[in-house]
Amino acid sequence: MAEVTSIWEKLGFRKASGVSEAGWGQTLFAGLISLIYFLPVLLIIITSFKLQTEALSIPPKFMPTNLFGLIPDAYVFSPTLENYTSVFSRAMTSGGVAENTGFDRYFFNSIMIASVSVLLALVIGTLAAFGFSRYPLKGNDTYLFVILTTRMLPAIVVIIPIILMFRVAGLSGSYLGIIMLYTAFNLPFTIWMMKSFFDELSLDVEDAARLDGSSGLKVFFKICLPQVLAGLAATFVFGLILTWNEFLFALLLTGIDTRTVPVAMSQAVAGGGIGVLWGLLAAIETLFLIPVFFVTFFLQDHLLRGVTFGTVKR
Repeated sequence: MAEVTSIWEKLGFRKASGVSEAGWGQTLFAGLISLIYFLPVLLIIITSFKLQTEALSIPPKFMPTNLFGLIPDAYVFSPTLENYTSVFSRAMTSGGVAENTGFDRYFFNSIMIASVSVLLALVIGTLAAFGFSRYPLKGNDTYLFVILTTRMLPAIVVIIPIILMFRVAGLSGSYLGIIMLYTAFNLPFTIWMMKSFFDELSLDVEDAARLDGSSGLKVFFKICLPQVLAGLAATFVFGLILTWNEFLFALLLTGIDTRTVPVAMSQAVAGGGIGVLWGLLAAIETLFLIPVFFVTFFLQDHLLRGVTFGTVKR
């Protein structure tokens, strides 16, 4: 039993200190609610293994195998990996030769642009948040509010002046332009989130370090930063999700070489006169979920503190 518990903890499911285990009733209820929320994602994953005819079948086919003969054949489909291979190579026209769809580059673009922009925002925003927390200016709250208002505006409101600025600066369709834009839009969220974590820290240890001759940079890197690792992880995850799913800026400001997956998904909509290729679209969406799923899974212990904005005390 101890070995099973150890393996369970290594997978990230750790029992919090001072928290009693839920009973079977509460566990089943929580599992049922989780299944209801996960059901749309599960249907997308199942559809990604179906052929076009099976994806459109009525009644819907939802079982990949006839489990012990208990499921009627009308609800059983034959799973295939054809949709996943078609994501990266398929015939663009009827009867044509299979061509590279470019999705390998689109996935690389999404990963690179989202990661770099979020990391830049995290570096700049963390330094700014520490300054606002430890060296407040006159009207500190006003400055923070002004910073936050830059993130309140919907993308559709600011897209026209941004397009004009990109054209004048020659940044349209470039990696530098879209990364700078995502960094700017992630900064307000990063500053507010990290400031809440810095505000939690005790000033006594920092004052003692300064009395011992530590510089401001040493206090920041050696004392403060190690204590807000949970905040860094949570901020990174939320920033990554926001950037990963962004569509409008990517649609209007990226080029063929810098296009991201949300924009490239529109290629799977046209099915050559047979409607939407639902299996192919579901396969793209399933692959698109995987990177964020793994990042969220491995950093799950820090997400609760991120959601509560640092209000949960250790």
